[in-house]
Amino acid sequence: RGNLGGSYVMNGGTLGVVSEERDLGVRITRDLKASAHCAFVCSRANRVLGMIGRTVVFKSQDVLTRLYKSLVRPHLEYCVSAWSPHYVKDKERLERVQRRFTRMVPGLRGLDYERRLEKLKLMSLEERRNRADLIEMFKISRGVSAIPWNSFFRADSSDRTRGHSRKLAKDGFRLDVRKYFFSQRIVKRWNSLSEEVISAGSVNTFKKR
Repeated sequence: RGNLGGSYVMNGGTLGVVSEERDLGVRITRDLKASAHCAFVCSRANRVLGMIGRTVVFKSQDVLTRLYKSLVRPHLEYCVSAWSPHYVKDKERLERVQRRFTRMVPGLRGLDYERRLEKLKLMSLEERRNRADLIEMFKISRGVSAIPWNSFFRADSSDRTRGHSRKLAKDGFRLDVRKYFFSQRIVKRWNSLSEEVISAGSVNTFKKR
């Protein structure tokens, strides 16, 4: 917004102007929205699902679930904390892939989506994205991640006693791109955790709690 479209030169060459760039497998558009990347990963995941449906003969619940977790879901969750969508249409596009998988499992097609997830012991993809955010935040807070804590977060300096001892301060924002960025969307959810969860001694313990 308000970009004057100036030219930038590096090593004597003028940098080209693009509307989309791919970095470490994540597609970033000039408006910083996740729609293009969601479409890309859903297309790849659906192709893999189609291959499983065509080539796997013994379609038991256990076999299909293992294949889904190892070959399909990673496409939908790779580096997800960096591009997690906030538009309903993008969330639904991702969830449709998992809906499609659950209908492939023998005996579950006639059930509603929530019941199918319960039978397969799976969480919705949105719930898994929320969980992934919290796990990444825990790693950052403990210095396990290479992401520097001070670059994205501030400790809450208020004297409120409710909650845990490592609460984050929430900054103001004017645009959605800031509101739904990792460092802002995680604050409320992180602050709502209990002291027992936050004080976990390891990442695995944190996941369990």
